[in-house]
Amino acid sequence: MLVALALALIVAVASAGGAAAQQCSAAQLAACAPAIISGSPPTASCCSNLRAQEPCFCQYARNPAYSSYINSPNARRTLTSCGIAVPSC
Repeated sequence: MLVALALALIVAVASAGGAAAQQCSAAQLAACAPAIISGSPPTASCCSNLRAQEPCFCQYARNPAYSSYINSPNARRTLTSCGIAVPSC
């Protein structure tokens, strides 16, 4: 239930308009929902999507709709597991 809610939230926010939405697609982070929400190891698809969205991390972190997910300890562990530096925004 919590994963479904998080995925729905990500998709809803990603569908919001704006120029940044064309480059930054939070919907691509849905592959990482299990890792970010429950702390399970990230999949290869998750890591690939994170790398593609890396320039958008600070934008996501400032967005109240999903900042709690992006700034969570599990999100930081996911980034580290994928070999991606945790951004300082």
